[in-house]
Order: sequence, then structure tokens, then C-alpha cells
Amino acid sequence: MAKIITFGIQKGGSSKTTTSGIVAHLLSENHRVLAVDMDSQGNLTELLTQRDIYDFHKQTVFEALQVQDARPYIHAINDRLHILPAEDHIARFASWLYSPSTAYKGNKSLVLMETLEPVLDNYDYIIIDTPPALGEQTLNALAAADIVVAMFEASKFCYSALSRFLETCVHIQELVNREMQVAGILRCMIDVRRTDNKALIELVEEEYAELCFKTVITRTAATGRLSINGFNDNPELKQAVAQYREFVEELIARV
Repeated sequence: MAKIITFGIQKGGSSKTTTSGIVAHLLSENHRVLAVDMDSQGNLTELLTQRDIYDFHKQTVFEALQVQDARPYIHAINDRLHILPAEDHIARFASWLYSPSTAYKGNKSLVLMETLEPVLDNYDYIIIDTPPALGEQTLNALAAADIVVAMFEASKFCYSALSRFLETCVHIQELVNREMQVAGILRCMIDVRRTDNKALIELVEEEYAELCFKTVITRTAATGRLSINGFNDNPELKQAVAQYREFVEELIARV
């Protein structure tokens, strides 16, 4: 049965999508992986498929959520890596969920979990990317997870968001999914030339020593260009994902 790993923080620009995409790619070298895009921007979809998100119109995670069945909406990227894509319409998820006409009457935080249940035996890992907000999309992604990775970009706003995100995870554990665990905090998008970045990294390590992954991801141009060059026929790929290989080893050890 698949291990479900959700990457999240309610702050944009924290490398959730890049990390989700690279982790899904690296795990798929030896495992069967499903990537799930829960963000209406559809950036994970675009990163992994190198296609326009509107190519998947009405064949996305939003349609899967409405019928609680992922199977008809999964697209193969290659033999070991599949995706449940997203486009703009998933922004309507909350309004659909609370509409009086909606047929779904179950726990509103468990729609994604129920949607993924039919495919759990088809994969070793399911990687979920989340939007930069604590709305229904993120809450469902947390409730479906076995493992959560909190993303930390070295900024004051992300530092402020981190404690609230971890508190939300505790609430999900207590009220919805007691099996969910926070694997740790991944510190990323670090500019080694900036003293404020270094100070924030050290502050987070002081406050959350047991949660912090040892791997710290620094900014590199090759990683930044992944959204342009993708994972196929990319001469910079080895350099772009090198730091993340260490993180994946840590993550699997914690999982």
C-alpha cells in the first residue's frame, strides 16, 4: 500500500512544488509513484508533464474529487510515474464541497483520502503538492497523508507561518487522521550569501531541532531552470536534483 507524503506550508515561494516534483521524479527511479496536484496554479502538473495545464481540462483532480475516484483521471508520465493533474477549476473545490446541491455528505476533510483509496495498492508512494493557503485543498491533503513535510523558506513571513502550519497538523492528527505524522521541516531556497538567511535557518533549528532535516537546500540556477527544461533531455538534471537526493534518503529513512 502506498505511503502518502504531503508537502505544505501556507506561504508562497517556499519550494513546495519544486520539491514535490523532484521527490516524485527521484522516487520513481525505483518505485511506482503518483503525484497529486492540489494547487489551482497547476505548477506541479506543468513541471512534471511539460504540458499546458489546460490540456487536462475536465480530466483533473477536481473531477476525481467529485466522484471520489482517482482512477479515470490519472495520466501516465512514464511507466513508474503518474500524475493526478490540476488546473484552475480546483479553486472551486471549497464552494463545491459546501454547496447545498453537492451529493457528498461525508467528512469534508476526507474527500481526497476517499478519492485515493481505490489506487493505494497501485503505487509505492503518493506525493501531494498543496496550495499556499490553509483552505480545504490543503486540509484534505494533510488528512490524506501518512507523512507531512513542512517546507521552510528562509524568510520572516515563512517563519511566522511555520508554527501555525505545525499547529494545523496537530489538529488534523487529533480530529481526523491519528496516523498522520510530521516527518520534519525541510529548509530550502537558502541564499548562502545572506546573513539573514543563515540566522533564520539557525533559529528554526534551535526551536525545532528534532524536526529539522539535516539536508538544507540552497538556491541553484540549475534547479531554478527545471520548470523550463523539465526532467527529460535536461543536461543540467544531475546538478539540479543533487541536493534533493540526500533529502530523499533522509525522508525514506524517517518514513
